[in-house]
Amino acid sequence: MGMGSSKILLGRTLLIVIFVGCALSAALLFYFIPKNSAKSGPTKSNEQEELDPSAEATFGLPVRLKIPGINVDSAVESVGLTPQRTMEMPKDPNNVAWFNLGTRPGEIGSSVITGHYGIWKNGKGSVFDNLHKLRVGDKLYIEDDTGTIISFVVLESRSFDPKADASTVFSSDDGKAHLNLITCEGAWNESKKSYSERLVVFTDIVD
Repeated sequence: MGMGSSKILLGRTLLIVIFVGCALSAALLFYFIPKNSAKSGPTKSNEQEELDPSAEATFGLPVRLKIPGINVDSAVESVGLTPQRTMEMPKDPNNVAWFNLGTRPGEIGSSVITGHYGIWKNGKGSVFDNLHKLRVGDKLYIEDDTGTIISFVVLESRSFDPKADASTVFSSDDGKAHLNLITCEGAWNESKKSYSERLVVFTDIVD
């Protein structure tokens, strides 16, 4: 059994992703509503299998994210889903979190990394406070547990409503490797304990 067999693979038609809020002033939550069983997932596309049947074993586990343009040099935590089916967040506001039920950074598909946004009770900020400053063409880098450095380039930044269908953030079918960075932005709503928007920075691997 390969490594991918033990993961829930996120497909373009199986999973709808809805953003539901940023709580506790800096926590980012994602809610997953599977159309079918949460314990099953789609197989990889024929295109991916034809390109490289062993692509999922090519890259190691991400351990560090570096974004020189906004002075980010952070450890990567590995997270899945909470019992409430929200995406877990990094425990440390200075770290980022890789969604380990999806693809690894560098693999064909859309890998997802999230990070906190906002000021904490101790007055300190969060790792992705300046994510909005990234521009098309900016570079970022993932270091995996084998010491390999994987380079990505920013394609676009897009804001989402908290209740928007964000399935395109977590899946792709173009046979390319993507890394998407997610955080909150906008105005803080004290009554809802949530920010008004979600920011997604879409990047592609640099060959």
